Order: sequence, then structure tokens, then C-alpha cells
Amino acid sequence: MLIGVISDTHLSYLTKNFIDLFRDRFLDCDMVVHAGDFTTPAVYYYLNKMTAGNLVAVCGNMDPPELQKLLPKKIVFEKMGIKFGLIHGWGGPYDLEEKIEKRFRNDGVKCIIYGHSHNGANHKRGEILFFNPGSPTDNYSAKANSIGYVSIQNDDVIGEIITINLLERSPRF
Repeated sequence: MLIGVISDTHLSYLTKNFIDLFRDRFLDCDMVVHAGDFTTPAVYYYLNKMTAGNLVAVCGNMDPPELQKLLPKKIVFEKMGIKFGLIHGWGGPYDLEEKIEKRFRNDGVKCIIYGHSHNGANHKRGEILFFNPGSPTDNYSAKANSIGYVSIQNDDVIGEIITINLLERSPRF
């Protein structure tokens, strides 16, 4: 199973380059996960439509009230017997993983997908894979623009960060 992962899109409207990114990078995925900060409902509705409902998403701290009412702040979901935790994140980047790990302490997750920092992360802490796809659009705090994939192979979760060039980056916010 291949899961496309994206976060921190920070677009003010649905753009052609974002649509092209989805078609180039996510059409072959079994599902798509968005870890928050869409910043426009149009991106959420587009992804939900294009994935035929195979979208799992949480709201982020920069999302408008419409999305904050529609989407939860935290989700635990299961695919092929593997439990995933999904959350956006908050506060400074230095202790972000420690803070989000506490939110999933009793949930039995094998992978925590998160966003907020705009920088990719793909590593294990103990038995849990921490995966942040980075941001495809940030030109201020991201080291590189990126998306990611998480796959389930032999009862294990494998993550991959993909550096991209979306050619339209969000303004500093």
C-alpha cells in the first residue's frame, strides 16, 4: 500500500501547479494524507474529490474556521493492520516530536505523520516512525520543498521524502 503524504500547502487558492503536482505525484497512491495548514478550503475539497474520498486530513493552526470545524486536530487510523497517528503540530520546532508523541502515547501507533515545521523528517524514535513530508510551497523556513510517501511492507512502515520544485512558493507569512 502506498500513501501519499503532504502538509503545509499554504495556498490562498487552488493553483494549476498544485493540480499538476497532485496528478504527477499522487494519482497512483492508494490514499492521500494531509497533515494540515491547507489555508484554503479549495485545496481540501480538490484533494477529497480527486482521491474519491481516500483522503485523511487534519486541520492546522493556519486553517480557516471552515476547515477547523470540518477537520479534527488529531486522527488515529489503521491500514493493513498498522495504526497511524496524524496531527499537524504546534509551537516551536525544537520539541515538536516530543509534544506530539505524548498525544498518541496510548493509541498504539506505529507511525506518526505530522507537519507544522515545514521541514521533512523520516526517522524512528523507538518503535515509532516519525514522518513529516515538509512543505511543497514554503520559501521562508523550509530547507527544501518536499512531499512524501509512506508504504506498508511486510508489516513495517517505510517513509520517503521527495524534494520537489513546485515553481510557486507561498509568500512569507
